[in-house]
Amino acid sequence: MFEIIEVPGSAPLTAPLSHAIRAGDFIYVSGQASTDPSTGQLVSGTLAEEFRRTVDNLRRVLQAAGADLEHIVKVGAYLKDESLRAEYNRLYAEAFPQPYPARTTVGNPFQFLLVEIDCVAYVGPR
Repeated sequence: MFEIIEVPGSAPLTAPLSHAIRAGDFIYVSGQASTDPSTGQLVSGTLAEEFRRTVDNLRRVLQAAGADLEHIVKVGAYLKDESLRAEYNRLYAEAFPQPYPARTTVGNPFQFLLVEIDCVAYVGPR
């Protein structure tokens, strides 16, 4: 059994997906990017700006499911350009609590995003 997580105050989704799904003790969060949560519009900026907005959006989705960043056990990250990796690692270390989640970071073919992040969180039984 699973539960679709609705995020209060978020713009309606325009793609066939859910913000997140809780399946048992796990929360699977769809890729988040540098978007304005109330409009769903992309907000471009520097990597630091886009990363922080992306993490804020991850946090909003997790909080709607009763979790937060410290519950994350796996992160998938998608960078526009390999040259951003060092700065991404610095920003990541500042944003995510230790012990750090398992992580995969790969190139992102979307030219309109610098970074996109999805995750899996473990919240334990209710």
